[in-house]
Amino acid sequence: MTGEELKRTPLYEEHVALGARMVPFAGWEMPVYYGGIIEEHNAVRGSAGLFDVCHMAEFRIFGASAADALQRLLTNDISRVSEIGDAQYTLLCDEDGHMIDDLIVYHTGELEYMIVANAANRANDWGWLDERLPESVERVDESDRTALLALQGPKALSVAREVAGEGFEMPERFQVAGADLDGVPVLLARTGYTGEDGVEIVSHSSHAVQLWRLLLSFPEVAPCGLGARDTLRLEMGYALYGSDMDRTVDPVSAGLGWAVSMGKGEFVGREPIAQVKASGPERRLAGLTVPDGIPRHGYPVLHGEEEVGTVASGGFSPTLGHGIATAYVPSALSVEGTRLAVGIRRKTVPAVVTKPPFVRDTSLFRG
Repeated sequence: MTGEELKRTPLYEEHVALGARMVPFAGWEMPVYYGGIIEEHNAVRGSAGLFDVCHMAEFRIFGASAADALQRLLTNDISRVSEIGDAQYTLLCDEDGHMIDDLIVYHTGELEYMIVANAANRANDWGWLDERLPESVERVDESDRTALLALQGPKALSVAREVAGEGFEMPERFQVAGADLDGVPVLLARTGYTGEDGVEIVSHSSHAVQLWRLLLSFPEVAPCGLGARDTLRLEMGYALYGSDMDRTVDPVSAGLGWAVSMGKGEFVGREPIAQVKASGPERRLAGLTVPDGIPRHGYPVLHGEEEVGTVASGGFSPTLGHGIATAYVPSALSVEGTRLAVGIRRKTVPAVVTKPPFVRDTSLFRG
């Protein structure tokens, strides 16, 4: 895909003005960093960072039978988000029990839900849902007219409260509420992908620049790119579609069985997922601590002389000061404390199976 064919978010010119390094990502031209990945990572862990995630997909599903229809198509139990303002992490699986995408569903109104999906999967997700939702359920792909900003870090909520104004009540974790930010109507969702507390802000795309500039006017808020977003989520062990999971993997093997509600009744993919759950997966996604090297996607994982897997996600942890990774390995080798190794270029370095999150001293855990 050439640069001319890449999509641009409403904030493209803002990124260029700030000197961002722009790269192709999921069909979009996105900022990977401004000053530096480690600097931006540390800004989120220590203060607050602002991310442009306008490339994500947003679908609106509504109607009297919307909840019942989503219950049959998604893995988690939609009845647990019965109140307006509730949100839920869930999965979209095919008939073989393999993951099409991971999603967040927000209960945004009477008989109405908003689904946020990964940018690279927008067309596939929409086609899958559109084909299987009954005619009685209204649906619209609102991605092109929706902006999404993520304000994350220990100081994010105080900034959000200040711009929301007096009388605004911040939603609880995994809830969403309407707000007015400097005259702009938004949805403030207490969700994120960094392991820090914070909000994701949904607005019409025409307001993206105004909100971006408003939030960056606070000295405690730094603009952050995809590089820091990746290191932050990896420190938490948050799965990345395309690396840690894809259409060849079931939720149980990926460590996402908690997002599958087997007791809610029938849903697409239930039977094969139940079989894996009953027999146990052959391979599991395990976390790896790699003290003496930087593991990258695709590097071999070894047990003795035998290659037993490859790195799914990997990199340097700015918080810990060493390498961390995830990898699919035989279930017997996925036990915490198991000693493995990773092939990095021409050498082999030790690795220890570690249960994520790798970093726990964050505002999300401190509350």
